[in-house]
Amino acid sequence: MRLVVAGSPAAAVPTLDALAAGPHEIVRVITRPASPLGRKRVITPTPVAQAAERHGIPVVEAARLADVQAELLELEVDLGVIVAYGGLVRAPLLQWPRLGWINLHFSLLPAWRGAAPVQRAIMAGEERTGATVFQLTEGLDEGDLYARLEEPIGAHRTAGALLESLSTSGAALTARVVDELAAGTAVARPQEGDVTLAPKLVREDARIHWDSPVDAVHARVRGVTPEPGAFTTIIGSDAVLKVLEAAPAREAAPLAPGRLALLDGRPLVGTASQPLELLRVQPAGKPAMPAVDWARGLDAAALPELA
Repeated sequence: MRLVVAGSPAAAVPTLDALAAGPHEIVRVITRPASPLGRKRVITPTPVAQAAERHGIPVVEAARLADVQAELLELEVDLGVIVAYGGLVRAPLLQWPRLGWINLHFSLLPAWRGAAPVQRAIMAGEERTGATVFQLTEGLDEGDLYARLEEPIGAHRTAGALLESLSTSGAALTARVVDELAAGTAVARPQEGDVTLAPKLVREDARIHWDSPVDAVHARVRGVTPEPGAFTTIIGSDAVLKVLEAAPAREAAPLAPGRLALLDGRPLVGTASQPLELLRVQPAGKPAMPAVDWARGLDAAALPELA
């Protein structure tokens, strides 16, 4: 079949790689425009654009598909495959491929429809998540399902680590569905179950609420890692402290929410239940460091409180 693939971040690259290695022809890759990255703000193509270049596939950069609609409609395409493109597909492009579009979504639909399914599932304390390939429709992640896989979230994985794992297993799932659609054997079924929504994360989602139980605090830290990155503020200075890695300290005595204490040099912060141990942090204006190194520079007699 003749395919068009739309995607932008690193999580979409394994699907592009899997399809490029298969029997089908990818006639175009659609991705977001190059953008400035890093401290030097170097204009950098998306990971998907870079992967397409490696495969020798023509790339169309567009912030909105409507901006390149005329160019795309001139192509004859059997199927569109979309993975985290970052934009909506609307008519007439929705009906443009002969078989429409399929979407790889990183959740067990209808759970966590939206832009941040992995992050929201972790933050909600879910024990399992997965990946789903479904028929794209005008509604938000509402189409019929072709295939799905499940994966345990685990007690310590971050959103970044879980998304990396699901992007690999989801790529194989997507390639299988594409082959089944080509062979005419694919079967879609309606979504069943309760709908939950996963809106895009904003910075305030990453603020740590120390008056929550430790498992909820830990889940928030993991759910917003690496982006936008968990943070707290130091009372009295309002300096921001980024929390890059942490773990419940179940053996430690309870502390008041936000209260900082040292246990054998290890920094612990109180929550509504057990304390949370800070493992890796980034103080304002400084590089990331082990939390014990950060704590070593504090006045043990007057430890700050966090909010």
